[in-house]
Amino acid sequence: MRIKRGFKARRRRNKVLKLAKGFRAGRGKLFRTAADSVDKALNYAYRDRRQRKRDFRRLWIVRINAGARMNDLSYSKLVNGLKKASVTLDRKVLAELALSDPAGFSKIAALASQQI
Repeated sequence: MRIKRGFKARRRRNKVLKLAKGFRAGRGKLFRTAADSVDKALNYAYRDRRQRKRDFRRLWIVRINAGARMNDLSYSKLVNGLKKASVTLDRKVLAELALSDPAGFSKIAALASQQI
């Protein structure tokens, strides 16, 4: 006797096609190509959730370095001085200060340069 799998198979296919919503052409309409595209997309999403953390940290370091150079310090000397001064601001906050409040960042840089 032939078994068509009916409801369960349809539910599985619809789950994949729902995830493929917005994909172009057959990638959003045809089950096989949609399944491949969804697998790839989910892999990229998993990888890039981790990649995003690295990218933001790199951006913050670039911004802090630019602010430090305006105060005649390098990034590494600034971070080392802050650690010795027991300043526990993280890179995200330091980058925001360097960007939005250069005067406040200068005071923090002066504090770090005293420790060197």
